[in-house]
Amino acid sequence: MSTIRLHRTTTLTREQYIAGLIDFGPGRSKLFGNSADEYLKVHHSGPSHADVTEGSTGIWERLHYDWSDPNHVVLTTTDSNVWGGASGHTYTFTRRPDGTTDIDVAVVRDGKNFKGRLLGFVLGTIGRRVLESAFEKSVKAIEARNSSSVKRVQSGDQASLAPRGPALAVAPRNRERRAP
Repeated sequence: MSTIRLHRTTTLTREQYIAGLIDFGPGRSKLFGNSADEYLKVHHSGPSHADVTEGSTGIWERLHYDWSDPNHVVLTTTDSNVWGGASGHTYTFTRRPDGTTDIDVAVVRDGKNFKGRLLGFVLGTIGRRVLESAFEKSVKAIEARNSSSVKRVQSGDQASLAPRGPALAVAPRNRERRAP
């Protein structure tokens, strides 16, 4: 079992990052590269949780998302073709005095078969950079999405006045897609 800890400081608020994290609509892979549209299926969603299958390149997992605590979002793996046991992700958000937000992520990978154990070992050693890069890309993509929304509103584009992504009190869009 591997636990990988990641950290980024961002100009996003926790609400902005969480809105991106729980946006299960088309184009999710632009925010999270390991969540390809063809794998994405929302099984159930509510005001502070969702049950979602996602993945890419032959690896998928069903995750229970819980964002009921505004400072922590917990993704628990409930089924997967490679991950089992204690696998999942925990996001922790800390607002800093300068207005930025620290995002700390703990990724736990507990392989349930040979492929999963091998991938878990690789991620825990030399593959950490892959997770760091993916996390950094997601932060930058959500920053860009929020930045472009603000610029369009400031320029007076009425069509852009609708918020990007779901509000925290609103369930994510339910997309019925088949998982492999």
